Amino acid sequence: TYGGLACRDLMAMARGLMEVTDQAYQEHRHSQIELLAGLLREAGVPIVEPPGGHAVYVDATRFLPHIPPEQFPAQALTAALYGISGVRGVEIGSSCFGRVDEESGAFIPARLELMRLALPRRVYTDNHLRYVASGLIKLYQQRHSIQGLRRVYAAKLLSHFTAR
Repeated sequence: TYGGLACRDLMAMARGLMEVTDQAYQEHRHSQIELLAGLLREAGVPIVEPPGGHAVYVDATRFLPHIPPEQFPAQALTAALYGISGVRGVEIGSSCFGRVDEESGAFIPARLELMRLALPRRVYTDNHLRYVASGLIKLYQQRHSIQGLRRVYAAKLLSHFTAR
């Protein structure tokens, strides 16, 4: 049964492995990452440099310096982007990796506050990426209106999945 994978899934995996070794495919993929990064860079949006091969990471600490880590700036940015544009990013910051010290009860933030904008292969056109950039640039221009978040509930393990 090949571990329970359907034939079509095995074929998709094989196709993906063949594509990632194709130089033209890699050039196109990296040009899309650079397009998004370049649009954000031109507008002054703080990103992690150099951009990766699969995503652009927005530095939420520099984007939202008025929001302290205990108010989850990367999560606030992710929610604001979704609210203004319908674009889903992923918070990689204190909501995901922060924790509460069991002895003192003090919040220990994550080292970085990032929002990941991943580009799955063969999904987005350049126009999609321009739309993503325009939403984020609009937010950057009104970044001082974005407020932090407050947790009212979080499970002890994997709290970012169940937080309210």
